[in-house]
Amino acid sequence: MPRYTIRIARNLTQNLDAIRRFFLEQEAPQEFESLLERLFGTIIPNLQQFPEMGRDLLSRRPRSVEGLSQREELRNILKKGATIREYIGGDYLLLYAVRGEDIFLLSIKHHLQLSFDLKGHWDEDDVDPG
Repeated sequence: MPRYTIRIARNLTQNLDAIRRFFLEQEAPQEFESLLERLFGTIIPNLQQFPEMGRDLLSRRPRSVEGLSQREELRNILKKGATIREYIGGDYLLLYAVRGEDIFLLSIKHHLQLSFDLKGHWDEDDVDPG
């Protein structure tokens, strides 16, 4: 069984910086340390042995015209034999690509980074919580 080479995209580094800032704002820097331990101690070694452990992102059926268009655009960008996969581990969503014996870590987000601050988008008078 080949051992896959991990390559880290610049975007992933930027995502990690954003997660670190997020936890500093939440006064929970230990959460970031825990993420790094899990990422480098568990997730990456597992990916090196089982690169297909994440779900194939492009096999999901889009639910909109825009989603269908974006999926086709991604398929056209990918080289033959490459896949984009998503791995959900705890509170994190990791996107990665597999091409040959290389794994490219593309993006990582904490689920709280995906939420919306609706109150911050409208004046209080415009928001009627019901």
